[in-house]
Amino acid sequence: MIDDLEYNTEREHLIIPEYGRHLQKMINYAKSRETKEERNKVAKAVIAVMGNLQPHLRDVPDFQHKLWDQLFIMADFEIDVDAPFGEPSKDEILAKPEPLKYPQNHPKYRFYGNNIKTMIDVAVGWEEGELKEALTYTIANHMKKCFLNWNKDTVEDEVIYAHLLELSGGKIDLKNSEEALSDSTSLMRTKSKYGGKSNSNKKNSSSNKKKYTNNRKRY
Repeated sequence: MIDDLEYNTEREHLIIPEYGRHLQKMINYAKSRETKEERNKVAKAVIAVMGNLQPHLRDVPDFQHKLWDQLFIMADFEIDVDAPFGEPSKDEILAKPEPLKYPQNHPKYRFYGNNIKTMIDVAVGWEEGELKEALTYTIANHMKKCFLNWNKDTVEDEVIYAHLLELSGGKIDLKNSEEALSDSTSLMRTKSKYGGKSNSNKKNSSSNKKKYTNNRKRY
């Protein structure tokens, strides 16, 4: 029978588990030394061991700074040694980062996505001309494509024009335009997964044409 069996749940908590329990014991030993000279000697030995765990980084100055900071963290900032980079601030090291600011967009027409509003705002800021007109129709066709992805039925151009007018704050009006948007079939049709056809398949292309014509492929 083993009477002195030691379980991890009964052992000391590891502050940085990646370095293992033996290294934590070495740091605890360094803390227990009475003279600063002894503590400095043991601390440098501990840093050398920590560097050996990642030999390709141990001679990089910034990495050395990181190792000394980790030594102080594992010592719970209760070790008095002459660190070459100074003693780090406990409050600064343990401070929680600021929460990330995620966009809180709640678009009325979610099937268009959030980026469509950015595209519309860019188009509104452009000067009148061919480039703005081309961008406007590109946006409208993209909106129609997004609408068809959400609703598999066809959609009239007037519906897209109305949504574009609303999303642009009344600044882009295509209702009286003489140019129609791309038809639904061409918007939902994609190119072949592989750019071209091999010579061996050219003979069979005619016979297979009817088979694949009506299949809607995915983007």
